[in-house]
Amino acid sequence: MEFESILLPNIDDKRPLVIAGPCSAETEEQVMTTARQLAENGVKIFRAGVWKPRTKPGGFEGVGSPALKWMMEAKKETGMYMSTEVATEKHVYEALKYGIDMLWIGARTAANPFAVQEIADTLKGVNIPILIKNPVNPDLELWVGALERLYNAGIKRLGVIHRGFSTPDKTIYRNLPQWHIPIELKRRFPTLPVIGDPSHMGCARNLILKLSQQAMDLNFSGLIIETHCSPDEAWSDKEQQITPAALKEVLDNLVIRDAVQTTEDLSVLREQIDDLDNDLLQLLAKRMRVSREIGHYKLEHDMPILQTHRYDHILTDRAGQAERMEMSGDFIKQVLEAIHSESVRQQMVVMERAKSMK
Repeated sequence: MEFESILLPNIDDKRPLVIAGPCSAETEEQVMTTARQLAENGVKIFRAGVWKPRTKPGGFEGVGSPALKWMMEAKKETGMYMSTEVATEKHVYEALKYGIDMLWIGARTAANPFAVQEIADTLKGVNIPILIKNPVNPDLELWVGALERLYNAGIKRLGVIHRGFSTPDKTIYRNLPQWHIPIELKRRFPTLPVIGDPSHMGCARNLILKLSQQAMDLNFSGLIIETHCSPDEAWSDKEQQITPAALKEVLDNLVIRDAVQTTEDLSVLREQIDDLDNDLLQLLAKRMRVSREIGHYKLEHDMPILQTHRYDHILTDRAGQAERMEMSGDFIKQVLEAIHSESVRQQMVVMERAKSMK
């Protein structure tokens, strides 16, 4: 897939492209006040939730279509472009009727192929930028599938929003960044713009600068940051919203690195990485040979392949060792899980071959 620019008229391609505004459009006064303050700080694209998908009924689910009128008033006064989330055919029609300039598909909707297809069919012939948030769970193919549905409907001005992935574990993040997933998406589609969403990843104001910087270091195209004129009084997700003044401080403190300059400077280090990767492959090949020998031993002694106590000990021991070596224990667990899976496969091959020879 080859994508066209998501930039709107009179917005340059300088990183980061900034999309900012409240989690929800609550009142006309709140929308106008926030938009004015953002416009004064140079923000060109205003965001606000009009329809809010909530986990349980009874919470604030958005004002609905009346909020679109407030946003158009804000556009008229400030000159900012307007963007909002859509989840149904009706949402799309309403947003386009009022003249919304950019749409995004939320994480819950992106996880539902039927809903994405409905939106794609409704958007046929529309030439405005459409952004797709990653699905709630870390499913890269589901994310790619959502992109393909929009692309197959003739929509080429596409981008994605990386807002992190749900986890049952207690971490400092509301949604784990799992940066390797958008990195792989970008590897497959180099022309695809990726927008970072530090508000939903962190769900905490003090994490927004850190996560925004990480997104910039990974060469993301832009940021979408929830910004409210009075965040402590917000009707939804107050913890993750910041003031327009705080947003300016975040943007002023970002370091935007020039990715183009690094190729020659990194050539020597990249050669070292290539050599180390070759060494790793050689070691893994040796490890698999030992795994096959273990498979033969288990076969001869009528032992089961999976030894859970041994595997649990290895995971715990190696994770602790990795952390003492300044690596993430979770990272090493993922590596070892993949290695263990291949070791089990190698041993199963040994046993299957032995059975076929009888």
